[in-house]
Amino acid sequence: MGSEGRSWSGPAVGGGGGGGGVEEKLAMAVVAPAPGDVPASGASVDIALPLPEMTPHIIGICKELVRGWSSLDSSRFSIETVSGGITNLLLKVSADDGKGNKSSVTVRLYGPNTDLVIDRKRELQAIPHLSAAGFGAQLLGTFENGMVQSFIYARTLTPSDMKEPRIAAEIAKELRRFHQVDIPGSKEPQLWDDIFKFLKKASVLEFEDKEKQERYETISFREIQDEVKELKDLSDLLHAPVVFSHNDLLSGNLMLNDLEEKLYFIDFEYGSYSYRGYDIANHFNEYAGYDCDYSLYPEKDSQYHFFRNYLQPDSPSEVQMRDLDALYVETNTYRLASHIYWALWALIQAKVSPIDFDYLGYFFLRYDEYKKQREPCLSLAESSLAALKNG
Repeated sequence: MGSEGRSWSGPAVGGGGGGGGVEEKLAMAVVAPAPGDVPASGASVDIALPLPEMTPHIIGICKELVRGWSSLDSSRFSIETVSGGITNLLLKVSADDGKGNKSSVTVRLYGPNTDLVIDRKRELQAIPHLSAAGFGAQLLGTFENGMVQSFIYARTLTPSDMKEPRIAAEIAKELRRFHQVDIPGSKEPQLWDDIFKFLKKASVLEFEDKEKQERYETISFREIQDEVKELKDLSDLLHAPVVFSHNDLLSGNLMLNDLEEKLYFIDFEYGSYSYRGYDIANHFNEYAGYDCDYSLYPEKDSQYHFFRNYLQPDSPSEVQMRDLDALYVETNTYRLASHIYWALWALIQAKVSPIDFDYLGYFFLRYDEYKKQREPCLSLAESSLAALKNG
């Protein structure tokens, strides 16, 4: 759900036309610094400003951070809004050197109060290593409330794109490669720590709006806490592999250059070490799209198609059925954790986000889906564990 949400229309990072061409080649003039040499600025930008008032500040930051841009006159810059999600405002900044050479970068501005749900330190630590492995845009520089990255020429996928067999196979293969990236630091899974932190914050909110407060007071946080503990205890018995996970692989964070047939994962702000099955399940939940139609969650055959390409990218037809079955159980157990995570996330957003969106309603939507899927998913895990024990 996270970074690419319902506000601000338009594709996530790329120009929407499916890249290539002259402009992309010229854009290569923007040189990315080595991971240890990423420049940082102490400047900040008020995200509430209209774009014309924001423009001089953005240009100043880009001139400071992007190599080769410091001497360019401000008149040679152009800025346009590319998209904005629930936690970001994304801008495309282009510069012309006066000799016919044009290059572009993406400036991402963090939304207000997003530090309550996003660990920016963790994100910035991971980006250079993910970039070096070929994932996402290259990090060009950071400032107080945002970052500058290379511009990706590609179109943003739609939820219906993700379930197309050819694209689903590519996502699976790329996700396996993503899970193999080593990020320095603790390898402890963060999922349950994050959920309990969200739960603590979400359980002590107060709303000025009387109707919101009344809806909020119908929530039983004791019940949610008990559900989380039970789910954690059961999922721990599955011994799911711990990998560096994207944790927000919705359609808005997937881009495709159709001409080059290159798939991009973008926006790693929720990335952390977590459980393999959780990352896959969270992606499957996003088949529901922004209308949250969970009847679109992939059927078993579609999941197995994804699993085959994830487990053995070079020979998917050779994956053993027992391995498919095990990943099916793992994924559909963590399916529940995904609903709880984003439900609690939504409660915090309902209090702090300035975005005009019914976050409180989104909490109930995700938690109701959790309750709907609870029995079949838990029974699947319990049956599998019993079979292993008796086998």
